[in-house]
Amino acid sequence: MKLSILFIAFLLLVFSCKHTEKNDRVSDIAPIAQPHQSKDLQTPFFWEGANIYFLLTDRFYNGDPSNDINYERTASTGVLRDFMGGDLNGITKKIKEGYFSELGVNAIWLSPIVEQIHGNVDEGTGNTYGYHGYWTKDWTALDPNFGSKKDLEILVKTAHKNGIRILLDVVLNHTGPVTEKDPVWPSDWVRTSPPCTYTNYQSTTSCTLVENLPDILTATEKSVKLPDQLLAKWKKEGRLSQELDALSLFFDRTGYPRTPSNYIIKWLTDFVSEFGIDGFRVDTAKHVDEKIWSKLYEQASFSFNTWKKKHPNDMLDDTPFYMVGEVYGYGISGGREYDFGDRKVDYFKHGFNSLINFELKSDAHKDYETIFTKYDELLHHQLAGKGVLNYLSSHDDGHPFDKERNKGHQAANILFLSPGTAQIYYGDESNRSLTIPDTQGDATLRSFMNWEEIENNKITQDILLHWQKLGRFRSRHPAIGAGSHQRITQTPYVFTRTFKKGTYIDKVVIGLDVPKGKKSLLMKDYFEDGTKLYDAYSESYIEVKNGRVQFDSDFEIVLLELAAQQPTQP
Repeated sequence: MKLSILFIAFLLLVFSCKHTEKNDRVSDIAPIAQPHQSKDLQTPFFWEGANIYFLLTDRFYNGDPSNDINYERTASTGVLRDFMGGDLNGITKKIKEGYFSELGVNAIWLSPIVEQIHGNVDEGTGNTYGYHGYWTKDWTALDPNFGSKKDLEILVKTAHKNGIRILLDVVLNHTGPVTEKDPVWPSDWVRTSPPCTYTNYQSTTSCTLVENLPDILTATEKSVKLPDQLLAKWKKEGRLSQELDALSLFFDRTGYPRTPSNYIIKWLTDFVSEFGIDGFRVDTAKHVDEKIWSKLYEQASFSFNTWKKKHPNDMLDDTPFYMVGEVYGYGISGGREYDFGDRKVDYFKHGFNSLINFELKSDAHKDYETIFTKYDELLHHQLAGKGVLNYLSSHDDGHPFDKERNKGHQAANILFLSPGTAQIYYGDESNRSLTIPDTQGDATLRSFMNWEEIENNKITQDILLHWQKLGRFRSRHPAIGAGSHQRITQTPYVFTRTFKKGTYIDKVVIGLDVPKGKKSLLMKDYFEDGTKLYDAYSESYIEVKNGRVQFDSDFEIVLLELAAQQPTQP
């Protein structure tokens, strides 16, 4: 009898373990608590102070080796000019592991993931495939090298469960190059000449960026038919009537003419209505008639609101759809307008919440206070109500702030503490090399993520820890990116950031280049006597006494917040 009972108990235990293992396997979404953030102390989200992580989908992490080769893309290429295996599943895996949360990331910008040309081109640097995502073949499909639509659905849901928003990089300006496998689109869709000379508005918008990169006729108001090759492709894939019916519904609802740009707007915003994409990063924005961007934003917002109504339990909050533009060469000093020479355009009036700021990489060579006061002034006056996306390195800027990766700590200080939205380019936080032997052009900026160094290199780990501490602190405090800056003392250099919106108030005090060891920092007029503070860098609790905080730490940086914002108290 005892043996029978023991045997039954054993069977129940085995069943329980297998059931648990099965649940672990099929669970696609696992929320991760933010480090040093109490669950009942939720920080409201503002794009103006966000931490956006930009990655090339193919170069980040290979989560599914079975999709590494498609469309016979097997020709030899130049160095770093082929597909290397990174995919949506790999990004999802790193979200689940907490990599982004540990870095304080609250938005991920994915390079374009739509289907790329099947062939390759020789740009004088060896054969190149569309691994980067900017050579579109079909806006209605995902490239299988990046993953499936189910993979994208799981990624977005996983990101949202972890408080992370997803930006898609979108290309409306051009198709992919013409190859033996990828015919040119019809002449009422694209132009193949002249090349852009960038001397005025016309020679920037009505031209091809480079040779063999057909330019979409975005300014035309003439209705056009769908390309025969696209119809044949859809028919072969068994989705022709589905795509045609969806187009009819879109054009009936909007009343738009069937122009090339309106077709593409429909296809791009489908990703928003289907998956709940939170925003777009718009590629080559200044090469397109700016009125098109107003239309894209309008339809993306409609799609986002439609998705929210259908998925009330999946939406993060009421934050509107976000759109940031790449107006190449725009700098924050330009204020609201970009000057083409013969014409100025205010892209902020055409759907853009923010523009990429190409100026910080040069400003970064100045002292902290010069940078911070400049950005504070411009963002709260000339650009009030709008924003900029700051970066120090990217996928196509051959002159980053720290190309040799010798200033990892300083780069983090500048990027995370400058007013504005911060764009981390994958590997900024881990000193991923930007000088790869035998590469040519942009390829040297696009090596595979250096996971092995993160795992085994002590120097890499120390730099990553610095980025993580700053990134998490910034993610908890919108005041850093969106608030007002005020210097407290020049020596040591201590400043405060304060942010108010409605009933929400956020305030921090930060010290840079402060003495190691004993510190005495002025708090008068910023935090009252008796206030308990927490230094998020040294992980120390401190009390304000006689208008000062006095404590010891081995670091030259201080990140002070209210101790009440921490999950545990001393």
